[in-house]
Amino acid sequence: MSTDTASTPAASTPARKERTGEVVASKMQKTIVVRVERRVPHPKFKKIVRVHKKFYAHDEKSEAKPGDRVLIRETRPMSKLKRWELVSIIKH
Repeated sequence: MSTDTASTPAASTPARKERTGEVVASKMQKTIVVRVERRVPHPKFKKIVRVHKKFYAHDEKSEAKPGDRVLIRETRPMSKLKRWELVSIIKH
């Protein structure tokens, strides 16, 4: 019975969130600031509006530059603000 639970530990962990956004700053060491934009209906008027949020992401090789389109994934807390990591650069 214990072999079933030991063979699939990854199945019990939830999937990590992923977001796509644009790099707005890369002046810190191994850190980028990514602006993620969403389209949501306004609560009262129901018009579709664009809202954005900035995420601090870990970039180990410092390869992303401002203006790049990137994919980031949720990870363990790395500092006061960093809770995301760079997965890939979609477009330079």
